[in-house]
Amino acid sequence: MMESTPQRREFLHQFGLGGIALTWMLHQERGLRAESPPKPRATPTPTPTGLHFPAKAKRVIQIFSPGGVSHLDTFDYKPDLKKYEGQPLPSDRKIETFFNRPGRLMPTPFRFAQHGQSGRWVSELFPELAKHVDRLTFIQNMQAKSSNHTPAAFQMNSGTLFNGFPCMGAWLSYGLGTMNADLPTFLVMPDPRGLPAGGAVNWTSGFLPAQHQGVTLRNGPEAVRNLQTPPQVNPQERTDSLAMFRTLEEGFAATLPGDDALRARLRSYELAARMQMRIPEVTSIDSEPERIRRMYGLERPETRGFGRNCLLARRFLEKGVRFVQLWHGGAFGSPRINWDAHEDIVDNHRTQAASLDQPVAALLTDLQERGMLDDTLVLWTTEFGRTPITEGIGRPGRDHHPTVFTIWMAGAGLKPGTVYGASDDLGFGPQDDEATTIYDFHATVLHLLGIDHTKLTYYHNGIRRRLTDVHGEVIEDILA
Repeated sequence: MMESTPQRREFLHQFGLGGIALTWMLHQERGLRAESPPKPRATPTPTPTGLHFPAKAKRVIQIFSPGGVSHLDTFDYKPDLKKYEGQPLPSDRKIETFFNRPGRLMPTPFRFAQHGQSGRWVSELFPELAKHVDRLTFIQNMQAKSSNHTPAAFQMNSGTLFNGFPCMGAWLSYGLGTMNADLPTFLVMPDPRGLPAGGAVNWTSGFLPAQHQGVTLRNGPEAVRNLQTPPQVNPQERTDSLAMFRTLEEGFAATLPGDDALRARLRSYELAARMQMRIPEVTSIDSEPERIRRMYGLERPETRGFGRNCLLARRFLEKGVRFVQLWHGGAFGSPRINWDAHEDIVDNHRTQAASLDQPVAALLTDLQERGMLDDTLVLWTTEFGRTPITEGIGRPGRDHHPTVFTIWMAGAGLKPGTVYGASDDLGFGPQDDEATTIYDFHATVLHLLGIDHTKLTYYHNGIRRRLTDVHGEVIEDILA
């Protein structure tokens, strides 16, 4: 009798829906699981929806460009580097290189120009995105804690360098619930070229309930693995199986009070059944006008894959998915399929930008034309920047640089066309040592969604855990 429960659970595993079974659980729209900290700085007035603040944003798209995008060659123009070209880094600026010994100061090889009414400097790498600078809000003094890709990516996603902690999308799913019971709350679209370093750990639910993990949508005929019923199982057999599982679950629940894993599994099956209808509807883009398809670059080989993901992101947001994470870049190897420009900044960044620029600009245009940018938050992030010096002597690449880098945001609740923070004259560190932390960034995103980051907590291992740990300040200067 001691082994009866494990055997039954194994039985359910064998008849499950593979990777989706523990990930998707039916959960209703509900208010925040908010628990008061010992001494909050302020007492927000709850809104009728149960939020801590009136939310500016309903939904989020996060575009993650892994590999470490060079701020110096994209959005943070440093003309002084030309004056000091070929010289060593000043002795008062200490650097720890990830590969090779420190090289020499290198100006950007790309042309920069000012754009929009805001006069923002943007590299030639982004001619289409440059047309949107008056909609973008740049943070140019970001700082990370690691120069290693995988922990730095974990930090940008979860606030910590270690795996096993919930990412931001999982926290939002936990805090805000679903807007469409037939679709996941948190959806992830990896780069068509492959998964990033760290794989699915980047969108894990960690110690939060498993239904809050990001659900992976893949390119190809099977968008979600193991979603469809096997062809050898007819509809009546599936219905009978679900009925049997329900009966078993009710019996187990009576003998195992407080253990809802089996109930959650059954609900995941029920949700998967509904998704079998909904996912194909959303992923079929045949109904999209030719103008929209061309705007996203679906006719061009270099933009087709990521452009399709950007278009699908808009379609899923329209159907009620709350958080979509788009990855532009895969894991590490040769040739490089991400922004890790060790060997040659020109070749690497020109190649990567060519597949990102048009689709992201199209996404911003599409959201604006549909009136969705007013309540959608768009985030563009990377795990760190790149050094103002070359990687080694005589090489045209740049090394990892977490000391300062640039990200941008757009949409709901933000001051468009503005810049927050700055790097120093060489783009080496934050000006006046005033850095914006990833905790600050996360706190600001939560705030725009109506959440006080100090009150969204989960009790785990004796600690009331937060996305922002015990840190983080909302960046008030960028809020509209």
